[in-house]
Amino acid sequence: MTLIEQLPSGADPDALLDAFTGWAADRGITLYPAQEEALIEILSGSNVILSTPTGSGKSLVAAGAHFAALADGRRTFYTAPIKALVSEKFFDLCATFGTDNVGMMTGDASVNPTAPIICCTAEVLASIALRDGERADVGQVVMDEFHFYAEPDRGWAWQVPLLELPRAQFLLMSATLGDVSRFETDLTRRTGRPTAVVRSATRPVPLFYDYRSTAIHETLEELLTTQQAPVYVVHFTQAAAVERAQSLMSINMCSRAEKDAIAELIGNFRFTTRFGRNLSRYVRHGIGVHHAGMLPKYRRLVERLAQAGLLKVICGTDTLGVGVNVPIRTVLFTALTKYDGVRVRQLRAREFHQIAGRAGRAGFDTTGYVVAQAPEHDIENAKALAKAGDDPKKRRKVVRKKAPEGFVGWNQNTFEKLIASEPEPLTSRFKVSHAMLLSVIGRPGNAFEAMRRLLTDNHEDRRSQLRQIRQAIAIYRSLLDGGIVEKLDQPDEEGRIVRLTVDLQADFALNQPLSTFALAALELLDRQSPDYPLDVLSVIEATLDDPRQILAAQTNKAKAEAVAQMKADGLEYEERMARLEEVSHPKPLEELLTHAYEVYRRGHPWVGDHPLRPKSVARDLYEQAMTFSDFVGHYELARAEGLVLRYLADAYRTLGRTVPEDAKTDDLRDLIEWLGELVRQVDSSLLDEWEQLQNPTEEGAEPADIEEKPAPVTANRRAFRVLVRNAMFRRVELAALGRYATLGEMDAESGWNADRWADAMAEYYAEHDELRTGPDARGPKLLMVDEEEQPGVWKVRQVFDDPAGDRDWGISAEIDLAACDEAGRAVVHVTSVDRW
Repeated sequence: MTLIEQLPSGADPDALLDAFTGWAADRGITLYPAQEEALIEILSGSNVILSTPTGSGKSLVAAGAHFAALADGRRTFYTAPIKALVSEKFFDLCATFGTDNVGMMTGDASVNPTAPIICCTAEVLASIALRDGERADVGQVVMDEFHFYAEPDRGWAWQVPLLELPRAQFLLMSATLGDVSRFETDLTRRTGRPTAVVRSATRPVPLFYDYRSTAIHETLEELLTTQQAPVYVVHFTQAAAVERAQSLMSINMCSRAEKDAIAELIGNFRFTTRFGRNLSRYVRHGIGVHHAGMLPKYRRLVERLAQAGLLKVICGTDTLGVGVNVPIRTVLFTALTKYDGVRVRQLRAREFHQIAGRAGRAGFDTTGYVVAQAPEHDIENAKALAKAGDDPKKRRKVVRKKAPEGFVGWNQNTFEKLIASEPEPLTSRFKVSHAMLLSVIGRPGNAFEAMRRLLTDNHEDRRSQLRQIRQAIAIYRSLLDGGIVEKLDQPDEEGRIVRLTVDLQADFALNQPLSTFALAALELLDRQSPDYPLDVLSVIEATLDDPRQILAAQTNKAKAEAVAQMKADGLEYEERMARLEEVSHPKPLEELLTHAYEVYRRGHPWVGDHPLRPKSVARDLYEQAMTFSDFVGHYELARAEGLVLRYLADAYRTLGRTVPEDAKTDDLRDLIEWLGELVRQVDSSLLDEWEQLQNPTEEGAEPADIEEKPAPVTANRRAFRVLVRNAMFRRVELAALGRYATLGEMDAESGWNADRWADAMAEYYAEHDELRTGPDARGPKLLMVDEEEQPGVWKVRQVFDDPAGDRDWGISAEIDLAACDEAGRAVVHVTSVDRW
């Protein structure tokens, strides 16, 4: 039975509280005092700022708030900082309230958007607040992880709803809020509702703290011996987390029975990448790895194993601090400093408590533990002194190891200070933008008054407000000069004294902000060009956010190749260094798109908020005819393969959403199908969840939390033909580069070693000077496929594009469809390289 069916007739607060607590009791849940206090305040109509420790049941209070809003006939919004957390909450609320009553909006996904309960990112709610102001159909706002209010780039989205939705009731939740007196006063003034601050320093599971000067292996062995596992070992880089997992393989973590239980839960899970194969070794040993660069299916597997109590140690990063439900008994800090993108600094109190709060979870533990490791040089010095004993002479002779140069240190006092410190007060991050002005101008009423109020009655100090006002005036003048807005001599029927002269799509500030530019740029492309499909992809890629790790890897690879070539050409060191400054990651169509962007921006100034970013990730993968694993290996991105896949999934979805049907040629449809199938075969969860979000059901609302084998790769014939074409063309490219050793490794099972490839190509080069690899060479016309001769096997021939145009040389191969389905890729068995 869903919670919605528990709604009593009428909206009496006592009856609602009884109904909700009864529903919770049926599920074995007894409310903590802080939960009950928060719900009583919400039911009485107050705003609530809920600042209670991690694991104290804030999600249950949020459910009660939604319940109260529905009883009162108000529309209620739940916001969270990341899309994954929004979609997770969407499925949770579907199970609680029924799918008809819950919708979701994340900017790139919209499901049941008219539902009475909406899960959305903070940016979506901010856009609604700016577009509709106090007229917005928002009766209640539940803001989870409200400490994101202080995020430099995104904090404005948490502030805007507080400023622009005076009719809403607010529930602000976080474990690390610090002093909130300013919010308490401000919310009451704006909404006219009393605001209650509900705090609880008492955790349902108390924490104990310890500072260790033993080597981390010794610390972990002791924690395992004293039943303080599972242990989450916190690192501040992904590389360090993976290296730690490898180093811990020497410790015996699990019994034979526990390893058998791990193997049983893993079952037929596919570890399809190089990192995945390493992860398989770690988890079977009782060690997990968890960081944002992993494939989603690997992270979910680690979480599932942890929830089953089968992992003794998880090596991860501080990303576990947001929205991941993993039972951890002990949090072990390997350091109390981190690199924040600018410098190495000590952890802030909020950062420390956000991570430490993950220790000890209600329902799993009676106590939690937070342990910090001393710096390694301090540990070694302590060992040396201990060895010297109490003899003063020996102790004086101990040569103390110094800290590394530039090291930012910490000690036990640092640890104790972090434990005792309250989280820092939240800092306002308000900022004005084109999208903000356009939204306010587009709504009924006097836009000048609305903007004046927004700019002078926000949470910034006066100096910052004046800076924002100057920025807003400059933006307004650019809109006026560009003819995007016009002044009216008399107010119109809705009270506007300035109005837009252009129609904006309803979600122009959401979704992909440059999608309208992309549509215009597509008109500049030559549809007859063999490069047209890839050029369309380049237009789309230029509108996507930059995946910085991938672009850095591409740049490093390009520079290494450029240096090798310049050395071969005999260039001096100084000239090589000067030329290297110009080397970057590939940027197809950069000149065309940059010029088009500047022209488009004159008529659509708001796109200036979103810079164009020409790049080639999906295109690079396609042009080099690589598999996902090839690409990750080529650029050494094993620790960031999740980032690679998310980017490719975004590119696939944006292609589908943005490119009109009449702009899609057959070759472009092939490319889109190939990209979707590639993503699905690597990790189907990203696309499966997307599809499930479009059609949620009562019975299966929550996505599977462990991988299900994707559909056979041969089922999508169109995409599979492209996979085969790419696999064959990859061999052509390697042959053209003379990389016979790589070909020998690739085709060893076919009996084609490096020497055999070299001999075959020598015969080709005896007749031709080069082997072409341009657009014509990779086109579908040069791949011949016979699907009929032998059931279950395709006979294929990739024809070479020789300079004479004879096209009588090529690679023949067989494709065993069953083997392809098993591997999730095109499995090629080369039979010959010869002239027909």
